[in-house]
Amino acid sequence: MQEYDIVIIGAGHNALVCAAYLLKAGYTVLLLEKRPLPGGGATTEELMPDAAPGFKFNPCAIDHLFIHLGPVVEELNLAKYGLKYLFCDPVVFCPHPDGKYFLAHRSLEKTCAEIARYSSRDAQKYAEFINFWKRVVGALTPVFNAPPKSVIDIAGNYDRAKLQDLLSLMGPPDRLLDFFRTLFTSSMDMLEEYFDEEFLKAPLARLAAELSTPPSQKTNAIGAMMMSMRHEPGMARPQGGTGALTQALVNLVKDLGGTIATEQTVQRVLLDDRRAVGVRVANGQEYRAKQGVISSIDAKRLFLQLMDAGDVDAADRQLRDRLSRRICMHNEAIMKIDCALSELPRFQGYNHRDEYLIGSVLIADSVAQVELAHTDPNIGRIPLEDPSMYLVVPSVLDPSLAPEGKHTLWIEYFVPYQIAKAQGTGMKGTGWTEDLKNKVADRVLDKLAEYAPNVKDSIIARHVESPPELEERLGVLKGNYYHLDMTFDQMVFFRPLPELANYKTPIERLYLTGAGTHPGGSISGMPGRNCARVFLGDRNSIGQAIADVSNSIFSTAKSTFGM
Repeated sequence: MQEYDIVIIGAGHNALVCAAYLLKAGYTVLLLEKRPLPGGGATTEELMPDAAPGFKFNPCAIDHLFIHLGPVVEELNLAKYGLKYLFCDPVVFCPHPDGKYFLAHRSLEKTCAEIARYSSRDAQKYAEFINFWKRVVGALTPVFNAPPKSVIDIAGNYDRAKLQDLLSLMGPPDRLLDFFRTLFTSSMDMLEEYFDEEFLKAPLARLAAELSTPPSQKTNAIGAMMMSMRHEPGMARPQGGTGALTQALVNLVKDLGGTIATEQTVQRVLLDDRRAVGVRVANGQEYRAKQGVISSIDAKRLFLQLMDAGDVDAADRQLRDRLSRRICMHNEAIMKIDCALSELPRFQGYNHRDEYLIGSVLIADSVAQVELAHTDPNIGRIPLEDPSMYLVVPSVLDPSLAPEGKHTLWIEYFVPYQIAKAQGTGMKGTGWTEDLKNKVADRVLDKLAEYAPNVKDSIIARHVESPPELEERLGVLKGNYYHLDMTFDQMVFFRPLPELANYKTPIERLYLTGAGTHPGGSISGMPGRNCARVFLGDRNSIGQAIADVSNSIFSTAKSTFGM
């Protein structure tokens, strides 16, 4: 039996970030990854090496926003290990059926000038809207970058600017109540309050719905912050694709002496006297963990599939039932379409310029269309009548992803995981078949061709992945790469459950990280960093903990009051 201080289940970007911090603290770390390559949802691969050699695709994550709200890139010095971010500008392009289009630059002023071509009122309100969400993001960032139950850690993350953002949202009682009312409403309500023009409301609704909730979802107005983050801190992609982030982390982990073993599917977490002591993989090999086991897979799979029921019940007799019944998993999932193109899509009739395709391209004709794109999947319907989609042409910003003069196309399309009235058929009994997924992809591309007529003839090859295939590849339940819904009731100290929300579990020396923990899915590295801090905090002396608290409070006071 091989022995390490810490064994981490999975080698996605959060697991790698967690490993890096633990290695820097002097621990020995083993990461076990079921796929042939590390990265989880953060990879770049030649998906069609025979039909489209030299084309590199991002089969999952592509636009990086949240990682720029935290210190991971700087603290781990990832530039030294090959990471270089390319920032997008413009950041969003969305053509509208009436001939208008929304073009957002990283600059708020330039974006407002674009909107003012159609509506001076909406341009003014857009500046107010973005300013509000900019302050909300500033106020929340310290919460994202700390364990959710650690008031001291959260307080220590506030500098003068972030405190000003927080205080600016407060004020007299009525103003404070109005702020909370805003957070408890929906992004659709907010958009109707602020704007008149559909060409503007529709793409903002589409971006808000990136949290995999319909724009009308009450208590989830926070999704509306997604547009503000494209202005500040900005939207970027690693040069070489999302996998370049993973590669930099792999380089760092190996440089620090860490071990990454691929094609190693963990089948059982090993316990001794109610304490996690290691894992067993599919071939029977066991790995001993002297200090602890950290799981980057979701809590449901960890406790319900990788552990003996009696061991879980002995630690918390209600946990298995709460995991299986309390955690909500909607039916909405992702169909992923990747295409190798002989030329750029040309959006005729929309003052087409190649630079418009640098950022995210949205097909969002109306708020109602976006709403159906999310409500239909939840009841098992594929929203085929009028598809809405999020697409990117990554090779415009980064030509290294395709042969010279050629391009790659990335399309995200929301569909049901379980198709209504098709239970027990198709892949994993979901109703999805090869024929169906390709027919759906055909319809999606037909819709795109209404705006970019040359796109279908330019396709050299395509790769289509249905939700059960994504589930199989990434190991995420129901194809949900956020692990569980990103709704208010399952965020911060509720994620994944209150008793599991601080990266700890009822099993001694068993920890959680990954998208299913605070602050949730997306490329951020925050769950990995936060988990490492909790793990290391458990092993610090009381004296060191007191010193850390004192330093944190002093640092905040110094930043705020200029001490």
